Amino acid sequence: MNSIPNTKTMAQMLVLMLLVVVFAAGPVIAAEKININTATVEELETLPRIGAKTAAAIVEYRKAHPFKTVDGLTEVKGIGEKTLEKLRPLVTVGKKSSKSSKHE
Repeated sequence: MNSIPNTKTMAQMLVLMLLVVVFAAGPVIAAEKININTATVEELETLPRIGAKTAAAIVEYRKAHPFKTVDGLTEVKGIGEKTLEKLRPLVTVGKKSSKSSKHE
């Protein structure tokens, strides 16, 4: 019996290792919050429950009313409390001092 893996087995092991690396890195990549005061429409569309129309509405709203807190998203048409709760861990309004409120 040959103890050296064949090409097919090696390819399968390589794919498996690649998947492990990709899925292990996912939480690290996802840990970066999206700044709702500077994000593009395309970046905002990556958020759950945010489509092109709502993303554009966020950008339009912030031109006149920059967000002071994430809670301000409820002022944008199409974003209610349920959507806000889904977005809260994924978004920020930017850097805050250590004396800031508990919701960014």
